[in-house]
Amino acid sequence: MAVFFWILAAFATASCLFMAWALGANSNSPPFAPAIGANAVSTMRAAFLVGVLAAAGALAQGGAISETVGAGLIDGVTITPLAASTGLLVAAGFMMFGVYSGYPVPAAFATTGAMVGVGLSLGGDPAFGTYRRIGTFWLLVPPTSGGLAFVTATILRRDDVPDTVGIPLLAAAVGAILAHVRLGVIPHPTRTEGTVAEAIAFALGGPTVLGIDVLGIVVTLLFALAGFQGIRRRTEASAEDGIRTFLLVLGGVVAFSSGGSQVGLATGPLENLYGVELGLPGIVLLALGASGILAGAWMGAPRLLQATSREYAQLGPRRSIAALVPGFIIAQLAIALGIPISFNNIVISGVIGGGLAAGSAGVSRRKIGVTIAFWIITLGTSIGIGFGLYRLFSTVLGVS
Repeated sequence: MAVFFWILAAFATASCLFMAWALGANSNSPPFAPAIGANAVSTMRAAFLVGVLAAAGALAQGGAISETVGAGLIDGVTITPLAASTGLLVAAGFMMFGVYSGYPVPAAFATTGAMVGVGLSLGGDPAFGTYRRIGTFWLLVPPTSGGLAFVTATILRRDDVPDTVGIPLLAAAVGAILAHVRLGVIPHPTRTEGTVAEAIAFALGGPTVLGIDVLGIVVTLLFALAGFQGIRRRTEASAEDGIRTFLLVLGGVVAFSSGGSQVGLATGPLENLYGVELGLPGIVLLALGASGILAGAWMGAPRLLQATSREYAQLGPRRSIAALVPGFIIAQLAIALGIPISFNNIVISGVIGGGLAAGSAGVSRRKIGVTIAFWIITLGTSIGIGFGLYRLFSTVLGVS
């Protein structure tokens, strides 16, 4: 029996690596496509940066999403190695189908559905509270991402808002958010992840006014000022160079965020195996997922980057910025709440919103409708396939 357990554990680990590789090759690439389209970075260098930054994000921010996927989707049972392998294979299969069909399959939908299916097949109970929380967030993503992109693109297109003002203000907003990004390497007294603003305020013991940490606000303003001044100097010297620089920086922070929000889709199903049955610290599992993402980005991202950069080049640098800023904000919010999300969903919604600001979304209504329908079908079908496939495997292998 011990030999069989280790075989299943090895198979589950291989499934996790394959899923992480697919995420690195597909879901983590779009953030740098606008920078390539604007000639701010070469394709190969972008692929290298995507791998490094997404892997770093996976290590520093992936814990919350991994825990939700591994233990929060089903009540009453724990995910076995066979169930984890089955769920990951189903999710990876959907992603590969999306690549070949030409329609982007949301990894979060496929993984969540597959893990709910195998969990129900194990005899678990639906976690309706978690489903409501995740479903509400998913429904709010398209209008929020599209709306933010629309507003951002509209402002950047205004003649009375010069690039030396509009672009630095966006950089200031990104800088302020970075001060509050949760990182696993920063300790916190009540959470597993802390922020730079909290760490500095805690270390220096700053005062509070009406329950508000004054020093934390000061750190936030300093981060915002640094972002504003850095990009403003570049745009004053050359508006084109300033935009390219911001696209490169924005691509980096979005790639980092995508790694943190996506790695849990690969590592979550193995939370019980690695954390409970093998007794390993969580960083080991995250490192496994980060390695797969790194390999996938370096091996598979260049081709996808070349393809998507052409699409972003048609959007233009300002609309590309407008599409990526919501991606960063929503991804960090999802990480803070521990909600698995589809990065394709966020980016596509942002592209459509930014396109509407110019009078055309750049995507046909039929394409949008088919894509949304495909997302819904992915969620429902992955539940059914996960349920049936685990039932088949457990029957054939004689595993309860």
